[in-house]
Amino acid sequence: MAFRALFGGFLIVLVFVTSGIFVAPTSAQELSESEREELEEEYDKLQEEIAQWEKILAETRAQKGTLQGDVTALNAQIREAEAQIKAKNNAISRLGGEIKQRNTRIGELETKIGSGQQSLAAMLRRQNQVDDLTLFEIALATENAFSLFEDVDNMISVQIGLHEEFAELRGVKAETEAEREALAARQDAELDARYVVETKKAQVAKDEAEKQRLLAIKANEEAAYNQVLVERQAQAAAIRARLFPLRDTEGIEFGDAVAYAQQASAKTGVRPALILAILSQESALGTNVGNCYVTDLTTGDGKGKNTGTPFLGVMKVPRDTVPFERITTALGKDWSTTPVSCPQPGGYGGAMGPTQFIPSTWEMFEGRLKTALGVSATNPWNAGHAIMATGIYLADVGASAGGYSAEHRAAATYYAGSGWATRGQTYANSVMAKATKFQEDIDFLADN
Repeated sequence: MAFRALFGGFLIVLVFVTSGIFVAPTSAQELSESEREELEEEYDKLQEEIAQWEKILAETRAQKGTLQGDVTALNAQIREAEAQIKAKNNAISRLGGEIKQRNTRIGELETKIGSGQQSLAAMLRRQNQVDDLTLFEIALATENAFSLFEDVDNMISVQIGLHEEFAELRGVKAETEAEREALAARQDAELDARYVVETKKAQVAKDEAEKQRLLAIKANEEAAYNQVLVERQAQAAAIRARLFPLRDTEGIEFGDAVAYAQQASAKTGVRPALILAILSQESALGTNVGNCYVTDLTTGDGKGKNTGTPFLGVMKVPRDTVPFERITTALGKDWSTTPVSCPQPGGYGGAMGPTQFIPSTWEMFEGRLKTALGVSATNPWNAGHAIMATGIYLADVGASAGGYSAEHRAAATYYAGSGWATRGQTYANSVMAKATKFQEDIDFLADN
């Protein structure tokens, strides 16, 4: 019985493995060895070209503020972006071939697992037939002693065969899992490369338009070019001064928000634009979802901040009510008049401040926050503290790896936790769109 139970458990694992295959697009053609080598050679040359344009860019930045310097810088920027597009398209071609190969190999392994299952089933049927007979019954059914020994040998052979089949299937299963992991990595890399191509195309179009505008100004029209500089400086000042809204606390200037996000990025490796996009998304949710007050720490119940509507389970007791009281008391706040998020269908509310950490989670991050910020106490409603907390959390869920797929997955996880693959997708799509716009503003400020 124990042997059969083990086999039943093994079958469950096999069914899970075979039903969870991540099927990649099959349109890509498998590359030959010569095609792969040619692509790799082209890729290396493109990397050298990118490095050259980066050097030119560094040199021309020192000439910023002159017409020729700006035109040269834009031209170098365009050429660098075009080289990066070519490099990424090259990488997409190579990845397409690898994805095709991985899918083929996984198909072969799945077929091998299926054959192994059939072989195991046949052996187990023989095993069960033998198990249903006692040794005495076998002896009675056997004409002589030599036949008895032969039947015993057959039983031993079946047992040996079963062990060998199990060992073989375990090995194939492990190889299949390794192939799946490699396939998922290639698919993420292809998605990241396609995202870079699209963003660089947009950058080229924008820079080309600006270059043509500058080229239209004759060299002796100093006043016209000075007007361009004035416009840029005014635009940069407007971006820096623009109010960056924060949920449950006063908004701050965009320039200050960028500085906080860059500080968090230096500690965590998470892109500043992504951190700002998360904060912006949370502020938008605050407008739609609304805020509540906790009215009873023993039950966690509360009421709407603006409507006074009673709410059950605003905050989970005692998981969040206890640290919430502790946090507000330490900051000199009245917990009963400190706004938190309202409960949503199927869950509690109680999230605090701009980045909407629940009290128990904030306390989990508190030690790391103190170290990163160099402070003795943390405040969920302080913009700098909240932004650093967001950076740390996003790094924990993989955003510091960079690239579209890692950032998108991290944003989805920020919102939906383990349900990121389903419930977090709309949130993540909005965050990534915001991050693209914030990156444009950050880049503009860096150049002006």
